[in-house]
Amino acid sequence: MAGNLDRLRVEFVEGISPEVLNQLLDDLQAEGVLNQGEKDHILEEHRSRADRARDLFDTLMRKGNTSIDIMMERLQTQDPALYNHLMPQ
Repeated sequence: MAGNLDRLRVEFVEGISPEVLNQLLDDLQAEGVLNQGEKDHILEEHRSRADRARDLFDTLMRKGNTSIDIMMERLQTQDPALYNHLMPQ
């Protein structure tokens, strides 16, 4: 599983657009996966989209697989092409 998460992290960071990343942050906060402080930290500490994406993924990994699963469910709606690339059938 760890190898899959490492690959998933790299491809998520490479493929996520700024717009989808922001929407994911909003969705994850609204669902209680992230709190306001965590969301603010990700947005304020990092200028680049890639660094924000890395921080989001790492924050969710520390919270456990359920958090990653919730993010992937939201990603499936927000960016189906990226989701299908990350989760091939």
